[in-house]
Amino acid sequence: MTRIAPALVALMLAAAPAGAEDPPASPEEGFSLLEEGARIILRSLIDEMEPALKDMHKGLGDAMEEIGPMLGQLVEMIGDVRNYEAPEMLPNGDIIIRRKRPEGLPTPGPNGEIEL
Repeated sequence: MTRIAPALVALMLAAAPAGAEDPPASPEEGFSLLEEGARIILRSLIDEMEPALKDMHKGLGDAMEEIGPMLGQLVEMIGDVRNYEAPEMLPNGDIIIRRKRPEGLPTPGPNGEIEL
């Protein structure tokens, strides 16, 4: 019995594949591992951000209840945004937004005269 035990251990070690004999992993397996890692990272990021996003959503909803009527009045006053030139900053820091001239109106001359 004492001779059989070392022989069995030697036989089992010889029959088991060595660690260096493992076949190389396929590229598809590597990509799937990368995908799984990316999924785990994104999931943890989403889990961390979820409470802050819920608070932000609530805050924006409350702000829209207050600002909503004022924005409606502003939209009525401005009308179509295409009626205005691009904003222009003056040297003193003021920002002006000029209204576009309708295409059918004549432009005044150098002395403010309009030809009829």
